[in-house]
Amino acid sequence: MKKNLLLYLFLLSLCPVFAQTEHGWIDLFNTKNLDGWIQKGGTAKYSVKDGIIVGETVAHSPNSFLCTDKDYGDFILELELLVDTSMNSGIQFRSESTPDYRNGAVHGYQMEIDPSKRAWSGGIYDEQARGWLYTLEVNPGAKPAFKNGQWNKYRIEAIGNSIKTWINDIPTADIIDNARASGFIALQVHEINANVKPWTLGTQVKWKNIRIMTQNLAENRKKDSKEIVQLNFIPNTLSDYEAKNGWKLLFDGMSTKEWRGVYKDKFPEKGWEVKDGELVVLSSNGAESTNGGDIVTIDEYADFELVVEFKITEGANSGIKYYVAEKEKNTGSAIGLEYQILDDKNHPDAKLGRDGNRTVASLYDLITAKDKRVNPIGEWNTARIVSKNNHVEHWLNGMKVLQYERGSKEFRELVAASKYKIWPDFGEAVKGHILLQDHGNQVSFRSLKIRKI
Repeated sequence: MKKNLLLYLFLLSLCPVFAQTEHGWIDLFNTKNLDGWIQKGGTAKYSVKDGIIVGETVAHSPNSFLCTDKDYGDFILELELLVDTSMNSGIQFRSESTPDYRNGAVHGYQMEIDPSKRAWSGGIYDEQARGWLYTLEVNPGAKPAFKNGQWNKYRIEAIGNSIKTWINDIPTADIIDNARASGFIALQVHEINANVKPWTLGTQVKWKNIRIMTQNLAENRKKDSKEIVQLNFIPNTLSDYEAKNGWKLLFDGMSTKEWRGVYKDKFPEKGWEVKDGELVVLSSNGAESTNGGDIVTIDEYADFELVVEFKITEGANSGIKYYVAEKEKNTGSAIGLEYQILDDKNHPDAKLGRDGNRTVASLYDLITAKDKRVNPIGEWNTARIVSKNNHVEHWLNGMKVLQYERGSKEFRELVAASKYKIWPDFGEAVKGHILLQDHGNQVSFRSLKIRKI
């Protein structure tokens, strides 16, 4: 009898462990206390109430993070959360905090919690690093997935270079990236400005049912959604998704075979170089097309979607032109619609034109880019240009900053008031080349890719 009782007690002691690993899931929160978690960053209050982790804002604190004491590489994470509608928060993953990086600032991937009208919940942000990687402007159909005032179920699949997110079983973001292979998971309480918004002091975000899976991930991952757009952040590559959807690399990090000089039959012999996976226009005298000159794609494009990463130096000026027909045979830069690349702070062109229509991401000398987020000098920015049935959009770092209709009455009025008024039918070619501008300043390009639409 005594032996049977001991055996029973032993088996009973195993039950909580078994429950934690049932179907491969491991609980990250024991519902009683914060064992296994470490606070980093700010001084927000974290506590456990009724089996729930509660994060509460405090005054005069930077972003606060409740971090797992273990790192995780490949995993599937699920949890539920409830957030005050006045707050912004997030779930960090594959994140780090090291003394040699911004004095220990927590940095890494974050799945967004955004109850505001912007509705970017489920997007992917690179905290204290590159900024937004995937906003829900890329996937607007998923904006209603997050429900204000309710518990929301979050899911992250980080497997190899693939990172995908879901809210309430609706796919919200999908990226390919290799910046970080592992790191801790953290629950964020965002900093507040209690002086400006006193009602945000003491507001709360709550988490429960936090569990992770680290084995047998392939058979437990969700099926890919055909509705969601995937973004690839591995430089100079095409993902399987991109290849299947008609994307083509214009630069593979090594070859210039897709390019030639404007009005020429080969690539410039000077003024441009390929180095460390970058296509670089070299600094000269700051003048337009007086060194190596502009370069254009070998092929011409009608309706298209173009993505280009660019990195400027201080005071730099350049541009991405499209529908370049080369019919003008003018000196200087070839004629075409231009996505402006500029150091808005240090280049005088930013103050010329009208209402800022010569600043970065603007349709040069015609339409000003609005609501833009620009990464600092020396960091990469992502330009995206979409043109279909004469409707054109400029995007910068995941944000649409302008749109217009080629050939419309409004467009022609803008042209008539610009420096382009001397060129007949400016910007209305049926098809044309893509151009990278030599404006005498060093600017680097990479991950140039295009698809016909």
